Amino acid sequence: MNCKLILLLLAFSLGFITTIKSQNENKKARIIVIGAHPDDCDQDAGGTAILLASMGYAVKFVSVTNGDAGHQKDKGVTLAKRRFLEAQEAGKRFGVTYDVLDNHDGQLLPSLEVRMQVIIKIREWNADVVIAPRPNDYHPDHRYTGVIVQDAAYMVAVPNVAPQVSPLKQNPIFLYFQDNFQRPNPFRPDIAIDITSIYPKKIYALDAHESQMYEWLPWIGHYLEEVPNGKSERLQWLIAKRKVNITPDVRTSLAKWYGNEKAGTIEHAEAFEICEYGTQPSDDAIRNIFPMLKNK
Repeated sequence: MNCKLILLLLAFSLGFITTIKSQNENKKARIIVIGAHPDDCDQDAGGTAILLASMGYAVKFVSVTNGDAGHQKDKGVTLAKRRFLEAQEAGKRFGVTYDVLDNHDGQLLPSLEVRMQVIIKIREWNADVVIAPRPNDYHPDHRYTGVIVQDAAYMVAVPNVAPQVSPLKQNPIFLYFQDNFQRPNPFRPDIAIDITSIYPKKIYALDAHESQMYEWLPWIGHYLEEVPNGKSERLQWLIAKRKVNITPDVRTSLAKWYGNEKAGTIEHAEAFEICEYGTQPSDDAIRNIFPMLKNK
């Protein structure tokens, strides 16, 4: 084979490899967010979902229970139906697909049956990233959702588990929602997302969960008397009520991803911890998944 042909083949090969690499870098990750109740995903990852959806990313929220116990007056099928409709409206406002599984609120266990439900949802969405709660929390449904998702990690790529749905070719990146619990170990903000610009949109989406934002959570939290009557007044109240103070650790993470100057101006953020059970991403991979982090 002459030298010119060898050089031509080499150039073609390098160009092909570069093209494949470029395509992989430009591929939009598919995100699935899994919470215990219809409104959990919204509160913990809603701002990030709005940002990604606005960039054309495919984002799905999944509630593992139907929320049929989360109210001081309504209950059962009536409440489950109401919360399903609220979730669908919230999904429209977030720009995401919203699924609600038919498991009873307050009775969730990390059973094989529910694990299979979650494995199937992750596979059907062909997820690159899975976001869920850590398995240490005040609410048993939250804890067990974290355990269920951990148990689904790795298994989503095993062909003989839930064989009716094709396994994923690669184990996704699994991330945890932020929480304030310290034991057995505190939350570590590996990734922090600035949601200041769309914070009002997040609150407007949360406003769709009327049974929770204006009835159940104020009742169980003993501040029901604070809730205004008017719709616009309620929304302004919710904007202030749902504000989450940025912790020093999250501020440090924001500085890593956005630079010190920008991080100091951020008013609202969502943070996530990388779970050890999934694919372990590099910083470059994280920036490709969350392109808003490329502007440092």
